[in-house]
Amino acid sequence: MRSANGLFLTGTDTEVGKTEITLGLMAALQSAGQSVLGMKPVAAGCEATAQGLRNADAERIRAQASRSLAYATVNPYAFAEPIAPHIAAERAGVRIALEPIHEAYRVMTAEADWVLVEGAGGWRVPLGPSLTLADLPKALDLPVVLVVGLRLGCLNHALLSAESIIGSGLTLAGWVASQVDPGMAAAEANLSTLRERLPAPCLGAVPWLERPTSARVASHLSIARLA
Repeated sequence: MRSANGLFLTGTDTEVGKTEITLGLMAALQSAGQSVLGMKPVAAGCEATAQGLRNADAERIRAQASRSLAYATVNPYAFAEPIAPHIAAERAGVRIALEPIHEAYRVMTAEADWVLVEGAGGWRVPLGPSLTLADLPKALDLPVVLVVGLRLGCLNHALLSAESIIGSGLTLAGWVASQVDPGMAAAEANLSTLRERLPAPCLGAVPWLERPTSARVASHLSIARLA
């Protein structure tokens, strides 16, 4: 399956701003007149509600979308405990499979110009005994956008992640710098090194934002190279 209008967003680690960048890219595409849907296939760390388990990030992606979708389409696998997805799934007695994710994505591609799929944690996070996060963009045949959390250690994490993505036979469509440590030493020098060494275009550098909104994040992104 090949979708010319899909992107898979992964990060150099957990808590690097993947959701903020996902929302910002959605907003940027919408400002360019595109209809956009988003999904977070696997989410660990969900609240129990009258409607079932709900993840805050998945709900934000759902709210940003150009049209309303059922929660289960946006987030097929929701787990209560905020732990590694494969452990959360095992404790819940659930086996994460590609088929429900693939079907939800297929539904979305028929209803929008773009579909953005946000991963969980970093690139090689396990989802089951023989399944990892890296298998999702393979199954959906999606190019990858890497969110680099600007903090100590980001150079190693970013270069290793990019190497693994490309080594998996996938396209690294671009990367976004996300300043998660407002006091990071030599942040600009690190950003310059990333620009020199990552083998993909930089789609933007998002500074530390006290109260990020999709519009504010979008103002620091460029979608021109995604075409």
